Amino acid sequence: MAEASRWHQGGTPKHKLKYRREVEIRTTLQELLVYFIFLINLCILTFGMVNPHMYYLNKVMSSLFLDTSVPGDERTNFKSVRSITDFWKFMEGPLLEGLYWDSWYNNKRPYNLKNSSRIYYENILLGVPRVRQLKVRNNTCKVYSSFQSVMSECYDKYTFKNEDLSDFGLKRDTEWKYSTSNSNSPWHWGFIGVYGNGGYIFTLSKSKYKTKDKFIDLRLNSWITRGTRVIFIDFSLYNANVNLFCIIRLVAEFPATGGILTSWQFYSVKLLRYVSYYDYFIASCEITFCIFLIVFTTQEVKKVKEFKSAYFKSIWNWIELLLLVLCFMAICFNIHCNMQIFLSLGQLLENTEKYSDFYSLAYWHIYYNNIIAITIFFAWIKIFKFISFNKTMSQLSSTLSRCIKDIVGFAIMFFIIFFAYAQLGFLVFGSQVDDFSTFQNSIFAQFRIVLGDFNFAGIQQANRILGPIYFITFIFFVFFVLLNMFLAIINDTYSEVKADYSIGRRPDFELGKMIKEVSQAFLNWNCKASEFLFYILNRKRSRDLVEQARREGFDENEIQSAEQMKKWKERLEKKYYSTETEDDYQPVTQQEFRELFLYAVELEKELHYVSLKLNRMMRKFSAL
Repeated sequence: MAEASRWHQGGTPKHKLKYRREVEIRTTLQELLVYFIFLINLCILTFGMVNPHMYYLNKVMSSLFLDTSVPGDERTNFKSVRSITDFWKFMEGPLLEGLYWDSWYNNKRPYNLKNSSRIYYENILLGVPRVRQLKVRNNTCKVYSSFQSVMSECYDKYTFKNEDLSDFGLKRDTEWKYSTSNSNSPWHWGFIGVYGNGGYIFTLSKSKYKTKDKFIDLRLNSWITRGTRVIFIDFSLYNANVNLFCIIRLVAEFPATGGILTSWQFYSVKLLRYVSYYDYFIASCEITFCIFLIVFTTQEVKKVKEFKSAYFKSIWNWIELLLLVLCFMAICFNIHCNMQIFLSLGQLLENTEKYSDFYSLAYWHIYYNNIIAITIFFAWIKIFKFISFNKTMSQLSSTLSRCIKDIVGFAIMFFIIFFAYAQLGFLVFGSQVDDFSTFQNSIFAQFRIVLGDFNFAGIQQANRILGPIYFITFIFFVFFVLLNMFLAIINDTYSEVKADYSIGRRPDFELGKMIKEVSQAFLNWNCKASEFLFYILNRKRSRDLVEQARREGFDENEIQSAEQMKKWKERLEKKYYSTETEDDYQPVTQQEFRELFLYAVELEKELHYVSLKLNRMMRKFSAL
């Protein structure tokens, strides 16, 4: 029995299994510690890129250029522009007043402006603003024969094929002649279409009055025509107090249906990245991030070589690969942004009489921030790889892994019904309700309905019969039936997992158990050290007691018997009452049984001797 107890199932010695578990414990704990250091470094790196002043700079600039009303007409601002007349009022009013701050509020000049404008007295205008227009040609669409007598001209929506490249109007300056793009700025994705970088371009003057005359001249000579499809207003600012660039783009789209749709972009970015001591600390975090990335890549390459195709069967390995790809993409974007800033920033700041195109720099910087944001998201998701240290979290992970097949089957059925309702809503309400104006909007509108955010009055007004039918049936099938089926799948699987855990079917490898074992081993080591010290002191004390017994006249046989009993007691307590035993059952050999029997006999003699002494003492007390 003793021999069999030292072997595990399958013939593996227990000491080898224990050694493997110890190696596994050390490896996992080291991996967890290193990953937490990496995560902390990545958090410092990402939060160091974001400045709270970015929000406030965007807020004050949007308030100035979007919410400022036209003088004499409090209802007209850039957000509410719907006609060409309103657009020119904005250009000659709020835009002009917002761009040119050439004096203090008391009409004095407290500092040397050096022929530049300082918006809100703190944000210097870099270069001069630029206005750009894109047009489409006439006869890019066909007029039905019955209406050709009424309307002979036809201007289709903007596409690169329909774009007008010919001169028009006065044909004397750049605003009347088409100019090709020589910048690296990306195309603009608007409400109506995607727009290129060329067009009919003019830059504003350093003088407020010359700019106003320019706007009046363009308005009187009909610079905006029926073929106009979009107008961009671009300019850039720099605030030295917070070391931030603010790149602003105001967009007015002229759809083929008539009217104007306005949109805007405000990008506050930190292009000069290494200025203060804190910036250099962030740079050291970036270097540390690269070192971690090299280490993690090396580890994953070794795992792929070791496990080969089995490596790709684990979802955590796929997340690890995705995280590495995102990290490499972040480094590439960072290098590209820094190279573009190094090569372009000096040239953009040299000539203050031209438009400084910071839009491309801001665009790539925003993309770099987005990549970093996605990277830190998946870095936190990877923490779930180590959630087995907690029983509840382990149950959650087991529940999701078990019911994934049922969820996939349910998702297919759910999205069939969901997309059917989305197409129904788009076709029935798309022409009258903004939430259903496109198929994509219909999908998101239905998600909002599930969350309780809906416009039933608009649906009912669009169609008094199909509107209520659509709404009631959608709520019934999606909300009451499908979502409850989804919850039932998860609840049923969770009950099974919880039942398995209650009868002891837990994962063999639990990080919490490993940490507990390591802590217990450390405490046991301290206990052994204390026991060893106690043994030394106790041994010295035993010698003193033996000498004292000899001085008091005890027989040598009695002293040896007492020492033998003490040794038996210590050995038996160590074997049968120690907390270090791994198994509940401990076999007893014949020699141990003999020692235990002799110990019991000697203990009985000792108890008999003590009982006699007590009787003598009681008789003496009775005689007194």
